Amino acid sequence: MGFHVDSEAGRLRRVILHRPDLELKRLTPSNKDALLFDDVLWVRRARAEHDGFADVLRDRGVTVHLFGDLLTDVLGIPAARELVLDRVFDEKEYGPLATDHIREAFEAMSAGELAEVLVGGMTKREFLDTHAEPTSVRFHVMELDDFLLRPLPNHLFTRDTSAWIYDGVSINAMRWPARQRETVHFEAIYRHHPLFRDESFNIWSEGQADYPSTIEGGDVLVIGNGAVLIGMSERTTPQAVEMLAHKLFAAGSATTIVALDMPKRRALMHLDTVMTMVDGDIFTQYAGLGMLRSYTIEPGVGDKELKVTDHPPEHMHRAIAAALGLSEIRVLTATQDVHAAEREQWDDGCNVLAVEPGVVIAYERNATTNTHLRKQGIEVIEIPGSELG
Repeated sequence: MGFHVDSEAGRLRRVILHRPDLELKRLTPSNKDALLFDDVLWVRRARAEHDGFADVLRDRGVTVHLFGDLLTDVLGIPAARELVLDRVFDEKEYGPLATDHIREAFEAMSAGELAEVLVGGMTKREFLDTHAEPTSVRFHVMELDDFLLRPLPNHLFTRDTSAWIYDGVSINAMRWPARQRETVHFEAIYRHHPLFRDESFNIWSEGQADYPSTIEGGDVLVIGNGAVLIGMSERTTPQAVEMLAHKLFAAGSATTIVALDMPKRRALMHLDTVMTMVDGDIFTQYAGLGMLRSYTIEPGVGDKELKVTDHPPEHMHRAIAAALGLSEIRVLTATQDVHAAEREQWDDGCNVLAVEPGVVIAYERNATTNTHLRKQGIEVIEIPGSELG
């Protein structure tokens, strides 16, 4: 069997991680909001914590592919390099007077240099250190320390930009401009990298071309039995859910989607920040989430039709159980006061990663949630993560 994800709680065999580097060093108090971060991070500590996380995965038998290595590899392939440069250096972004000049400069870089600046960014000053200034209004109005190419610190969160759903991958259209360039990097990797190009798998989406129908991987949980649980958050739209449903159903890869109507708030930006799967019938859930209106989506009579069943909030867990072919699911929520619960949710208390059924990796700072999971029979492997966003 090739690349395939049948359940969030199945045995994890391969993963793509991004080791933080220059792009986090570019994060400042003045740009952190635009780059979707709540604070600046201590980069050296972030790298050490990320290395520790990767080592824990390797110790569990998981093959870890580093995104930076994959991107460097693929930028050495002419078709992939052309795809990336065509998408990044567009006249709508740089203007007709500067685009060709800037693209030629980046085209001349080695694969390693190009990968570094595509993720880490480049200022006007850095560009002028080695290249002539183009005759361009767009270029002239920039301050020397303005970013000619913005850094992409959110590449740290590789789960969001693409999501494997049964026998295919969704290369996602991202909601906010700070993340939209990430998509083209993953598109180049999945279409051209030797690890993937000779494998047979479906591609469920058209990348950023699907915008404004956006979907992010943190909202997508593959729960098994041909079912997918999706949070319609501030970053995942109902129309994107419908488009994904059509693709999955047409291929026969899934039979049911349960879509949750989530609050549109930054603190609850993705479903996996408030609810994750830890075993075949067991989920963690943040108490403050409450019960949500849900929609069961199934194939309709015609090719373009979908059958949609609305459920009131009190039937949320029942809808998920039905999609799994079960009479009920277990939902684990630690007992704590509202303030402590909110703190742990902010610190990703419910955002655990299952590496096999009943075994999860969790941040050590969420002591109450981790203790509760252990009391319920879940093995919890704790890692530090104070600087991992």
